[in-house]
Parts: sequence; C-alpha cells; structure tokens
Amino acid sequence: MQVHRAAWVLPIDRPPIRDGWVAVENGSIAALGDGGQTPPSGSEHRGQTPVAGSEHRGQTPVAPVAVLPGLVNAHTHLELSWMRGLVPPADAMPAWAAKLIGIRSATAGDAVAPIVHASAEARASGTALVGDVTNSLAAYEPLRQSALSAAVFYELLGFNPADAAPRIEDAHRRLATLAPDRRIRVALAPHAPYSVSRELFRAIAADANGGPISVHLGESAEEMRFLRDGGGVWRELLERLGAWTPEWPVPACGPVEYMRRIGLLNERLVAVHGVQLDDQALNALRDAGATIVTCPRSNRWTGAGTPPIARFYASGVRVAIGTDSLASVEDVNVFSEMAAVRRLAPDVPAARILRSATLDGATALGFGADLGSIGPGKRAELLAVSLPAGPLDVEDVEEYLVGGVRPDRIRWLTE
Repeated sequence: MQVHRAAWVLPIDRPPIRDGWVAVENGSIAALGDGGQTPPSGSEHRGQTPVAGSEHRGQTPVAPVAVLPGLVNAHTHLELSWMRGLVPPADAMPAWAAKLIGIRSATAGDAVAPIVHASAEARASGTALVGDVTNSLAAYEPLRQSALSAAVFYELLGFNPADAAPRIEDAHRRLATLAPDRRIRVALAPHAPYSVSRELFRAIAADANGGPISVHLGESAEEMRFLRDGGGVWRELLERLGAWTPEWPVPACGPVEYMRRIGLLNERLVAVHGVQLDDQALNALRDAGATIVTCPRSNRWTGAGTPPIARFYASGVRVAIGTDSLASVEDVNVFSEMAAVRRLAPDVPAARILRSATLDGATALGFGADLGSIGPGKRAELLAVSLPAGPLDVEDVEEYLVGGVRPDRIRWLTE
C-alpha cells in the first residue's frame, strides 16, 4: 500500500481535503483522509523528498500539489487527429462540415500515427477516460495500446429507413473483429437528427443494452431549421450527397422533443453540444436524467455558435465536458476546455466545472463506478497538479484548476 500526501485532495464527490492523503493498494483507492487522521498501517508514504514550499508533518512532507481524479474528455473524435489544422474555422456549421467531408473523402483512410500522438497528448494533459466517436474504428487499437480508458461510440449514419437493419448488421460484423479490452467499452451511436432516420435511431437504441447513447444534438441553427420544416442547408447537403429521402416525415419540433418521440430521451442520452437548446429543452434533458456535453472551443471553430453554458448549469442538467476533435480545436487538453467554460460562465462555481470534467463525464459514459472521483474501491487514476507558491484556500485551488493547466504542471501518481 502507498500513501500519497498533498496540500489539497479533491475527491469531487465530497468536500476538498486540506493537508490530505490518499492510500492506494493494488491499483485501487483504499482510503483517504486529512492530516489529523492516520493512514492504514503498513503503508508506504510517497513524496518524502522535500519540495520547495512543502509543509512537513513529522517526517513526511506535504507536497504543494492538488490531487484529483483523472479527467474525462466526454466527446472527441481521435480518428480525425490527422486533420489538425486542415479545416479552417467557419462562420456556419454546414460549411465547416462540408469542407471536412471533402478533405476526408479524398484520403485513403484515417492515419494511425496522429491518433497515437493525440492519445498520448490527452494522457499527458491529465485525461483518464475519453468518449470517442468513430466512423472508421481507426482509433480502437491505438486506444488499446494507450493508458486511456474509453467509451467508444461506433457512429452510424443513414437517412434511408430501409438501410437501418443492414447498417446494424454490418456494424456488428465489424465490431466482432475487435480484440476485447476491459478498459474499453464499445456501443453503437447515431450521428445527428439530420443524418439518421427514425428507424436507424430506434434500432440503435434497441441495440444499446442499457448503455449510453451519444448523439450530436442541438448543435447548429441549421439543424433547428431542418427539424422544423425539413429545409435549409442540411437538406441541400443531403441531396448533394444522394442521401436525402423524400419520405422522411418532418417532425416540426426541436431536437430534444424529437428524441422524446423516438424513445431516446432518458438517462442514457449523451447529448453533445446543445448550442441551440432553449430552457424548455434543457429542463426536459434534466428531468430525463440525460447529460449534455459542452465543447465550447470547437463550437466557436465550426461556426455552430456559443453554447449557453451558464443556462446549462442553471437548468440543473448534468453537464460533461469534451474537446471534440483536433479538426476543430487546438488541443485535447480538458484543462484548456475547462478554462473556456469558465470564461463563458464566470458565475458558475469552479467546483461544478471540475465535477463536469470528472465525475459527471464518467457517469455519463458509464464509468462512474470506477472513475471520476476519489473514493474507496475506485481505480487509482490520480493526478497531482503543481500549485502556485503561497497559502491557498480551496476556492483559490479550484479557480486555478479551471483556469487552464499546462501538461508540465501535471503528474500521474499511479504510473
């Protein structure tokens, strides 16, 4: 057993602990406490080497760091890592998507080396778990070889109702070729309301076996128009791609109501982006126990708009945080994404943003029993983040963490 001491321990699901410690045994958290409590007997103390600014308790120094659970990037597309810098920012989401589709269709496949690099970059910046959306499954093996855990969403598209069953069957044939890994859980996922038929939505929902279902929802103004009257830029893009189906029944409602009508509005729903959602839609997500994943830096890049993050939190819906892909964001550092959330929602308590980037993301992806907080029995995926010099109250520590942390300030305690 090893005991890690720190100036602050942030369990996330309980109040922060000043002058705290975490005991780890066989890769799991055994106990935690403060300086007034005795760690389990027979444990080996870590961090005995004095660090400038450290505060000693007996013979064991307390390192000037904050210990917190590994972060959760609840939405990314690692297979697009080779497109870093290739798709410039746009004023409207359909224009950006069309550019991406054009570049991607002109290549032979998703390169593996950039996926490996992005996975390592995510780990180095404190990520323990990703919600990775894939069309090609190119990131699956690199994820297996990485230190990351993952909820892999094999994303399906198809607007023709007759294609629903064949697409599900083909997807399962491909998934059957993957080598299983206990850190990686794979499920089917629908892309978005403008690219998936009702029949395919329902087939995916029936196939999910109670697990999370990720869907891009309420992302752009053009999506809202498409659901309202069946027209606009997304309709035109579907027609150009030969994917439009004239028989598609226009729902004439918003995206969350659409999810309710087709049976996906429940605690399994991971609604990604939500830039265009109003308070009624957010309240419906909250009441259903669903999660919204916000990716503000990507939303700006793609032209989707500015997500109403303060309203997300005010509604009481569970909020998780994702970076999206390197085709639409500068890096996959969740600390950087938290800083963007903080800028857009300055009145939201920093503790809530930290929970979004840890426990709420882990819960949404189905890993809440293992990751996302520091508690007995959970996996010991622990970060030590170096703190600025000087005495810090808990509010100072939390604000520092959501202000953006560079990888050189981060150390994994359990590797």
